[in-house]
Amino acid sequence: MKDNSLLQSYQEQPNVWDEMFNLEGIRPEYKKFVLAIENLASEEMTRKDELAKKLFMSQGITFTVYSSGEGIEKIFPFDIIPRIIKNEEWKHIESGIKQRLKALNIFLKDIYHQQFIIKDGIIPASLIYSCPQFLREMINVDVPYDIYTHVAGVDLIRDNDGEFYVLEDNLRTPSGVSYMLENRSITYRIFPDLLPKNNVQSVKDYPDILFRNLRALADGRSSDPTVVLLSPGIYNSAYFEHTTLARLMGIRLVEGRDLIVHNNFVYMKTTKGLKQVDVIYRRVDDEFLDPLVFRPDSALGVPGIYSAYRKGNVAIVNAMGNGVADDKAVYAYVPDMIRYYLNEEPILKNVPTYQMADADRRKLVFDNMDKMVIKRTNESGGYGMLIGSSATEEQMESFKKAITEDPRSFIAQPIISLSSTPCYINGVLQPRRVDLRPFALCGPSGIDIVPGGLTRVALKEGSLVVNSSQGGGSKDTWVLGAD
Repeated sequence: MKDNSLLQSYQEQPNVWDEMFNLEGIRPEYKKFVLAIENLASEEMTRKDELAKKLFMSQGITFTVYSSGEGIEKIFPFDIIPRIIKNEEWKHIESGIKQRLKALNIFLKDIYHQQFIIKDGIIPASLIYSCPQFLREMINVDVPYDIYTHVAGVDLIRDNDGEFYVLEDNLRTPSGVSYMLENRSITYRIFPDLLPKNNVQSVKDYPDILFRNLRALADGRSSDPTVVLLSPGIYNSAYFEHTTLARLMGIRLVEGRDLIVHNNFVYMKTTKGLKQVDVIYRRVDDEFLDPLVFRPDSALGVPGIYSAYRKGNVAIVNAMGNGVADDKAVYAYVPDMIRYYLNEEPILKNVPTYQMADADRRKLVFDNMDKMVIKRTNESGGYGMLIGSSATEEQMESFKKAITEDPRSFIAQPIISLSSTPCYINGVLQPRRVDLRPFALCGPSGIDIVPGGLTRVALKEGSLVVNSSQGGGSKDTWVLGAD
């Protein structure tokens, strides 16, 4: 099936797991898709690619790069070749993420209450208390149903052995789900008959599940609870997502200036007067939420919202203080959390991680820096990171100096050979590296994970960095149904 010119041009990479091809040829999960496209003229494929770009442009599917001098918003790059995952592989991923989030939720409750995991010596107290995202204001604060992480995006990568590893947990205000939904919508437009023919599972239930969970958190305060989405505003990199989710859930999109706290209750300003708010899906970071408690210079939050939350008069999603659980230094202890809290072995493995506060490990990393990825523990978006294999001596020395001065703020991991998948670039198929961010929703009735997620693509040739802020794009993720 590689006789077609579209497939012939594709050059697989040595020692890299290819999502579409194996030694025998095309992987079984891709065969129906390849059969449908292999005889398409290159002009037709290019037409579909151009149509996708026009649809993204016309629908305003954008993201923001703050460091770019080219303007505020950019169209999110999209590749028309889907990433396809077998049903049994998805079941493994799903069970692994559910196990992980159960342990992380228990950890968050524990760390803000009894702190058994510290007392029993599983995690050093110094690691927790030195985390800038650990909020002392959340100590002994009870949250509805003991759920701290209602929305999570868990980043997965695949090594050259085909095994999935968790790269990081995003438990604060994870973004990207709107692109997952829009990618599917665009795919329906350009390949209208291929999704049902391939028995691809749907992702469209995500907004309904999220809305159901949000309403449930009102905890009987109202038969018709008022739910709002709190956004930092139009200059936020994920503002497109905020508007999309609010529209799909049929809830009001608000900014801090639209809310007011009176007698420890939160109200929304409307043309008919003040309306009490029961649940807030917030996309504003902790430090900006309440200028009376956190940053006094914040114009994005609501004065008094922390007090209303602490008294149980409003539910906030995700809970404040979650950042302690997705600190990259704490990440290394998640397998231990699973064993400690659940008495189970982790289903999904961590990437081996070296704490830079340990002098011996620091020396090991410095001696092998060309084989390591160095990350700041509380940065995201591909910032604050050094990939040793492509770094200059000057960059390495700069990182060594920064690590020596503040070892707690860095971790190191061996460079993982991310799996690759074919992308339609410049009229031909070219391999590019990918990761996967499935989105999990935790509510009073349990954990739901829509079958799919955001497959991010490193569109620069040879790059391992998939973040949109670093030149990455995305593609639709097909999870096949059971045979």
